[in-house]
Formats: sequence, structure tokens, C-alpha cells
Amino acid sequence: MNTGPAPGERRPGGALEAEVLALLQACRQAQTPGEVLQRLGDDLSYSTVVTVLSRLFDKGLLARSKQGRAYAYAPVADAHGLTARRMRQVLESDPDPEAVLSRFVEELPARDEQLLRQLLGDLPDQE
Repeated sequence: MNTGPAPGERRPGGALEAEVLALLQACRQAQTPGEVLQRLGDDLSYSTVVTVLSRLFDKGLLARSKQGRAYAYAPVADAHGLTARRMRQVLESDPDPEAVLSRFVEELPARDEQLLRQLLGDLPDQE
């Protein structure tokens, strides 16, 4: 799956993390750093892969479990779930989440606003 840069070139910031996350999402089971390195088929070092996996774990994007002497990593959610998590984190980081949500809905295309209203209408009342 060698989709990395040409020899001697560097990836843009965050590109390797995105590549590793996509690889893990395509796998049916958790992967060790060695398995990730093998699947990447790249000229990366084992320690680079461990660093990337650790960063993704620290960001809450991966879960890990002990497998022998190493950890095996798996995404905590599918691609849509991870996008939703990022949206929630951005919303929670703003001091006025109500204003952010209001602006968000105002800027939605009519079709998406209708979908959002439909989804919210399907939720049970929170009391």
C-alpha cells in the first residue's frame, strides 16, 4: 500500500497520521506497529510508526490493547464517527457553543438543515 511521498520527499503535516488512520479503519482487527509498518510498505522506521500510533491514541482516535510485547491499535469509531467526534471537540472548545451551533445551522444548505431537524425530531425528549 505504498502511498507515501517519493524518496527524499517529506509528507505534508498530518498526512502520515491520516494514512495510518485510514489503514487501520480498513482492517478488520487491531494492528501492531509491525503490522502497520508492513502494510504501509514504506521506508518508515518502526519507531516512527510507534510514534504516530501513540499520537493517534493520545488524541483519542485509537484504542489499544496489549498483544505480546507490543500494543495492537484499532480506531475508536468509523470515519463518520471520527468526524462527529472532531466536530464535538471543536464545539466544546468554544466559549459560546450556542452561538456556534446557531451559526452552523444558519449556514447549512436547506437540504442539510431539513435533515438535521428531522434527526433532532426523532430524538426522545431529554428531561
